[in-house]
Amino acid sequence: MTAAVPGARTAPDAASGHRTDAERLVEGLRRRRPVVLVDVRTPAEYETAHVEGAVNVPLELLLREPGAVASRLSGDVVLMCALGGRAEQAREALVAAGATATLQVLGGGVDGVRRAGGTVVAGRSRWAMERQVRLVAGSLVLGSVLLSLRVPAARFLAGGVGAGLTYAALSDTCTMARGLARLPYNRTVASPTLDEVLAQLDAA
Repeated sequence: MTAAVPGARTAPDAASGHRTDAERLVEGLRRRRPVVLVDVRTPAEYETAHVEGAVNVPLELLLREPGAVASRLSGDVVLMCALGGRAEQAREALVAAGATATLQVLGGGVDGVRRAGGTVVAGRSRWAMERQVRLVAGSLVLGSVLLSLRVPAARFLAGGVGAGLTYAALSDTCTMARGLARLPYNRTVASPTLDEVLAQLDAA
């Protein structure tokens, strides 16, 4: 499952040496320059839509076994999710585990690739994780504000949600997203095992 992208060593993103954008990725795909595409979203998100040729390595699994995944990566590797936050977490974990591959994080995610004219495989429609987080967080804030009209202490729930979102932005992590990923809605597709993931990476 090998796709293509301009080499990270010769065409780094102007803002950061370990980031690339959808336009550059799609241009490389058209030029058939070799790269391994790793999609770290949940299996349900991957089933909904993924870049053609990408290997699904859910972040939850990657963070449990970063060394095993890192040992299967070589050459140029592009890590992707919805917006880039989870892909960056994956990159940091792989670097800490001793990855020797050239790792880049895709800005704009799968939707960015679609907008740039790349090939995206579509499946069953689901809300993206980031959209689910916005819905739950917004509902909690709205509900707590309305409840506080009768129970003043409820306003602290809105403050807690705000603090959590602030921390998520500063740390580029999201506890709420990890919790939502465990809901049945996001687990209708079986998560790949480590052996299955490693086999796909070996074939990439």
